[in-house]
Amino acid sequence: MIRILSAHTSEIDDVQAAVAGITAQLDAGQRTLKNSVGLVSCYAEFVESGVVAALAGALPFPIAGITTIAAASNSGQGEMLLFLTVLSSDDVEFVLGITDPISGEDEAPLRAAWKKTGAGRPDKAALMLSFCPLLFNVSGDFIVDAWSAITGNVPNFGTLAVDHNRDYHEARTILNGEAYRDRYVFVLLYGSIEPRFFIAGIREEKAFREKGVVTASQGNQLQGVNGISVADYLSGLGLARDEEGKIKGINAYPFILDYNDGTQPVIRVMFAVTPGGSAVCGGKIPVGATLTVGIIDGDEVLATSAAILNRAAAAADAEKGALIFSCIGRFLSQGYESAREMEKARETLEKIPFHLCYSGGELCPVYGRDGTLTNRSHNDTMVICVL
Repeated sequence: MIRILSAHTSEIDDVQAAVAGITAQLDAGQRTLKNSVGLVSCYAEFVESGVVAALAGALPFPIAGITTIAAASNSGQGEMLLFLTVLSSDDVEFVLGITDPISGEDEAPLRAAWKKTGAGRPDKAALMLSFCPLLFNVSGDFIVDAWSAITGNVPNFGTLAVDHNRDYHEARTILNGEAYRDRYVFVLLYGSIEPRFFIAGIREEKAFREKGVVTASQGNQLQGVNGISVADYLSGLGLARDEEGKIKGINAYPFILDYNDGTQPVIRVMFAVTPGGSAVCGGKIPVGATLTVGIIDGDEVLATSAAILNRAAAAADAEKGALIFSCIGRFLSQGYESAREMEKARETLEKIPFHLCYSGGELCPVYGRDGTLTNRSHNDTMVICVL
């Protein structure tokens, strides 16, 4: 069993008040058990002001986490806040790890970190909670595939760090009192737990009817669909071009991608269309996969979130809890009503402890037809882990 305690603060500049507020909220809850870890998500300024370091020094257990643009729990929601969720258990062990700096798609830093944490243990971790740096030369697919190979396919649930800046230059991962631009932080859970995973992307009814087959690709660059360029394929669906011939508003038209291997489809966003007509996407697009072009807006975000939160609530109870990561694209697509998804989570999970924060990419296993799990990276998605 895992006991979950939560606390949050808005005190960015008053370090003492922030730490006192968090510890008072934790003391007001149930006591911690034999093993504990704190999961933190915060506005980037909490790192710069010293609150994160002071909090780590004041708590009797380690903390791990990320910076984010907004977060929520049962007790509150908002943008300029710090949230701390404590996982505590007598029979589940929490082992924290961190890589050396990551400079590219090289497994060496990951393998070295694994050697220090899980490689020598006789038992296999039941779950890996990941806090990944936002690196523009390292894809979520590389991270997921590398860790699956290294750990023997331990279920990997996590997020990529973001912040409130347009270029995300303050996005950091956190381990105890330190914050990092280029290091991967993780928590391994050992013990008798059976996490369940839920994923909300885009509904089929919010997608174009036509399905395409990927006929040419290289990594995250989609080059051809049904034997023609991506630009021509999108134009054939009726997507308009501007005066320069570029597809308009491509960020609002993510792909629903089916690997055709029996696993759940994933979402892939388009960042740009090259002059040659290829699409630069937020993850791998393998040849032979089937894709559908979807449409995402604020109403679609709320509809899919409501559905998946209801499913998660049915699988949980007051003795369990939920960790939730939702793409920053979902937050931004809600426009001036950006709090609606957080409000829906608080309404649906009113009696279930949860921690939600926004991410630059989501890591979550998908289920195959036989119930087996395959680790995947996601875009424009809400992912939920019920503990």
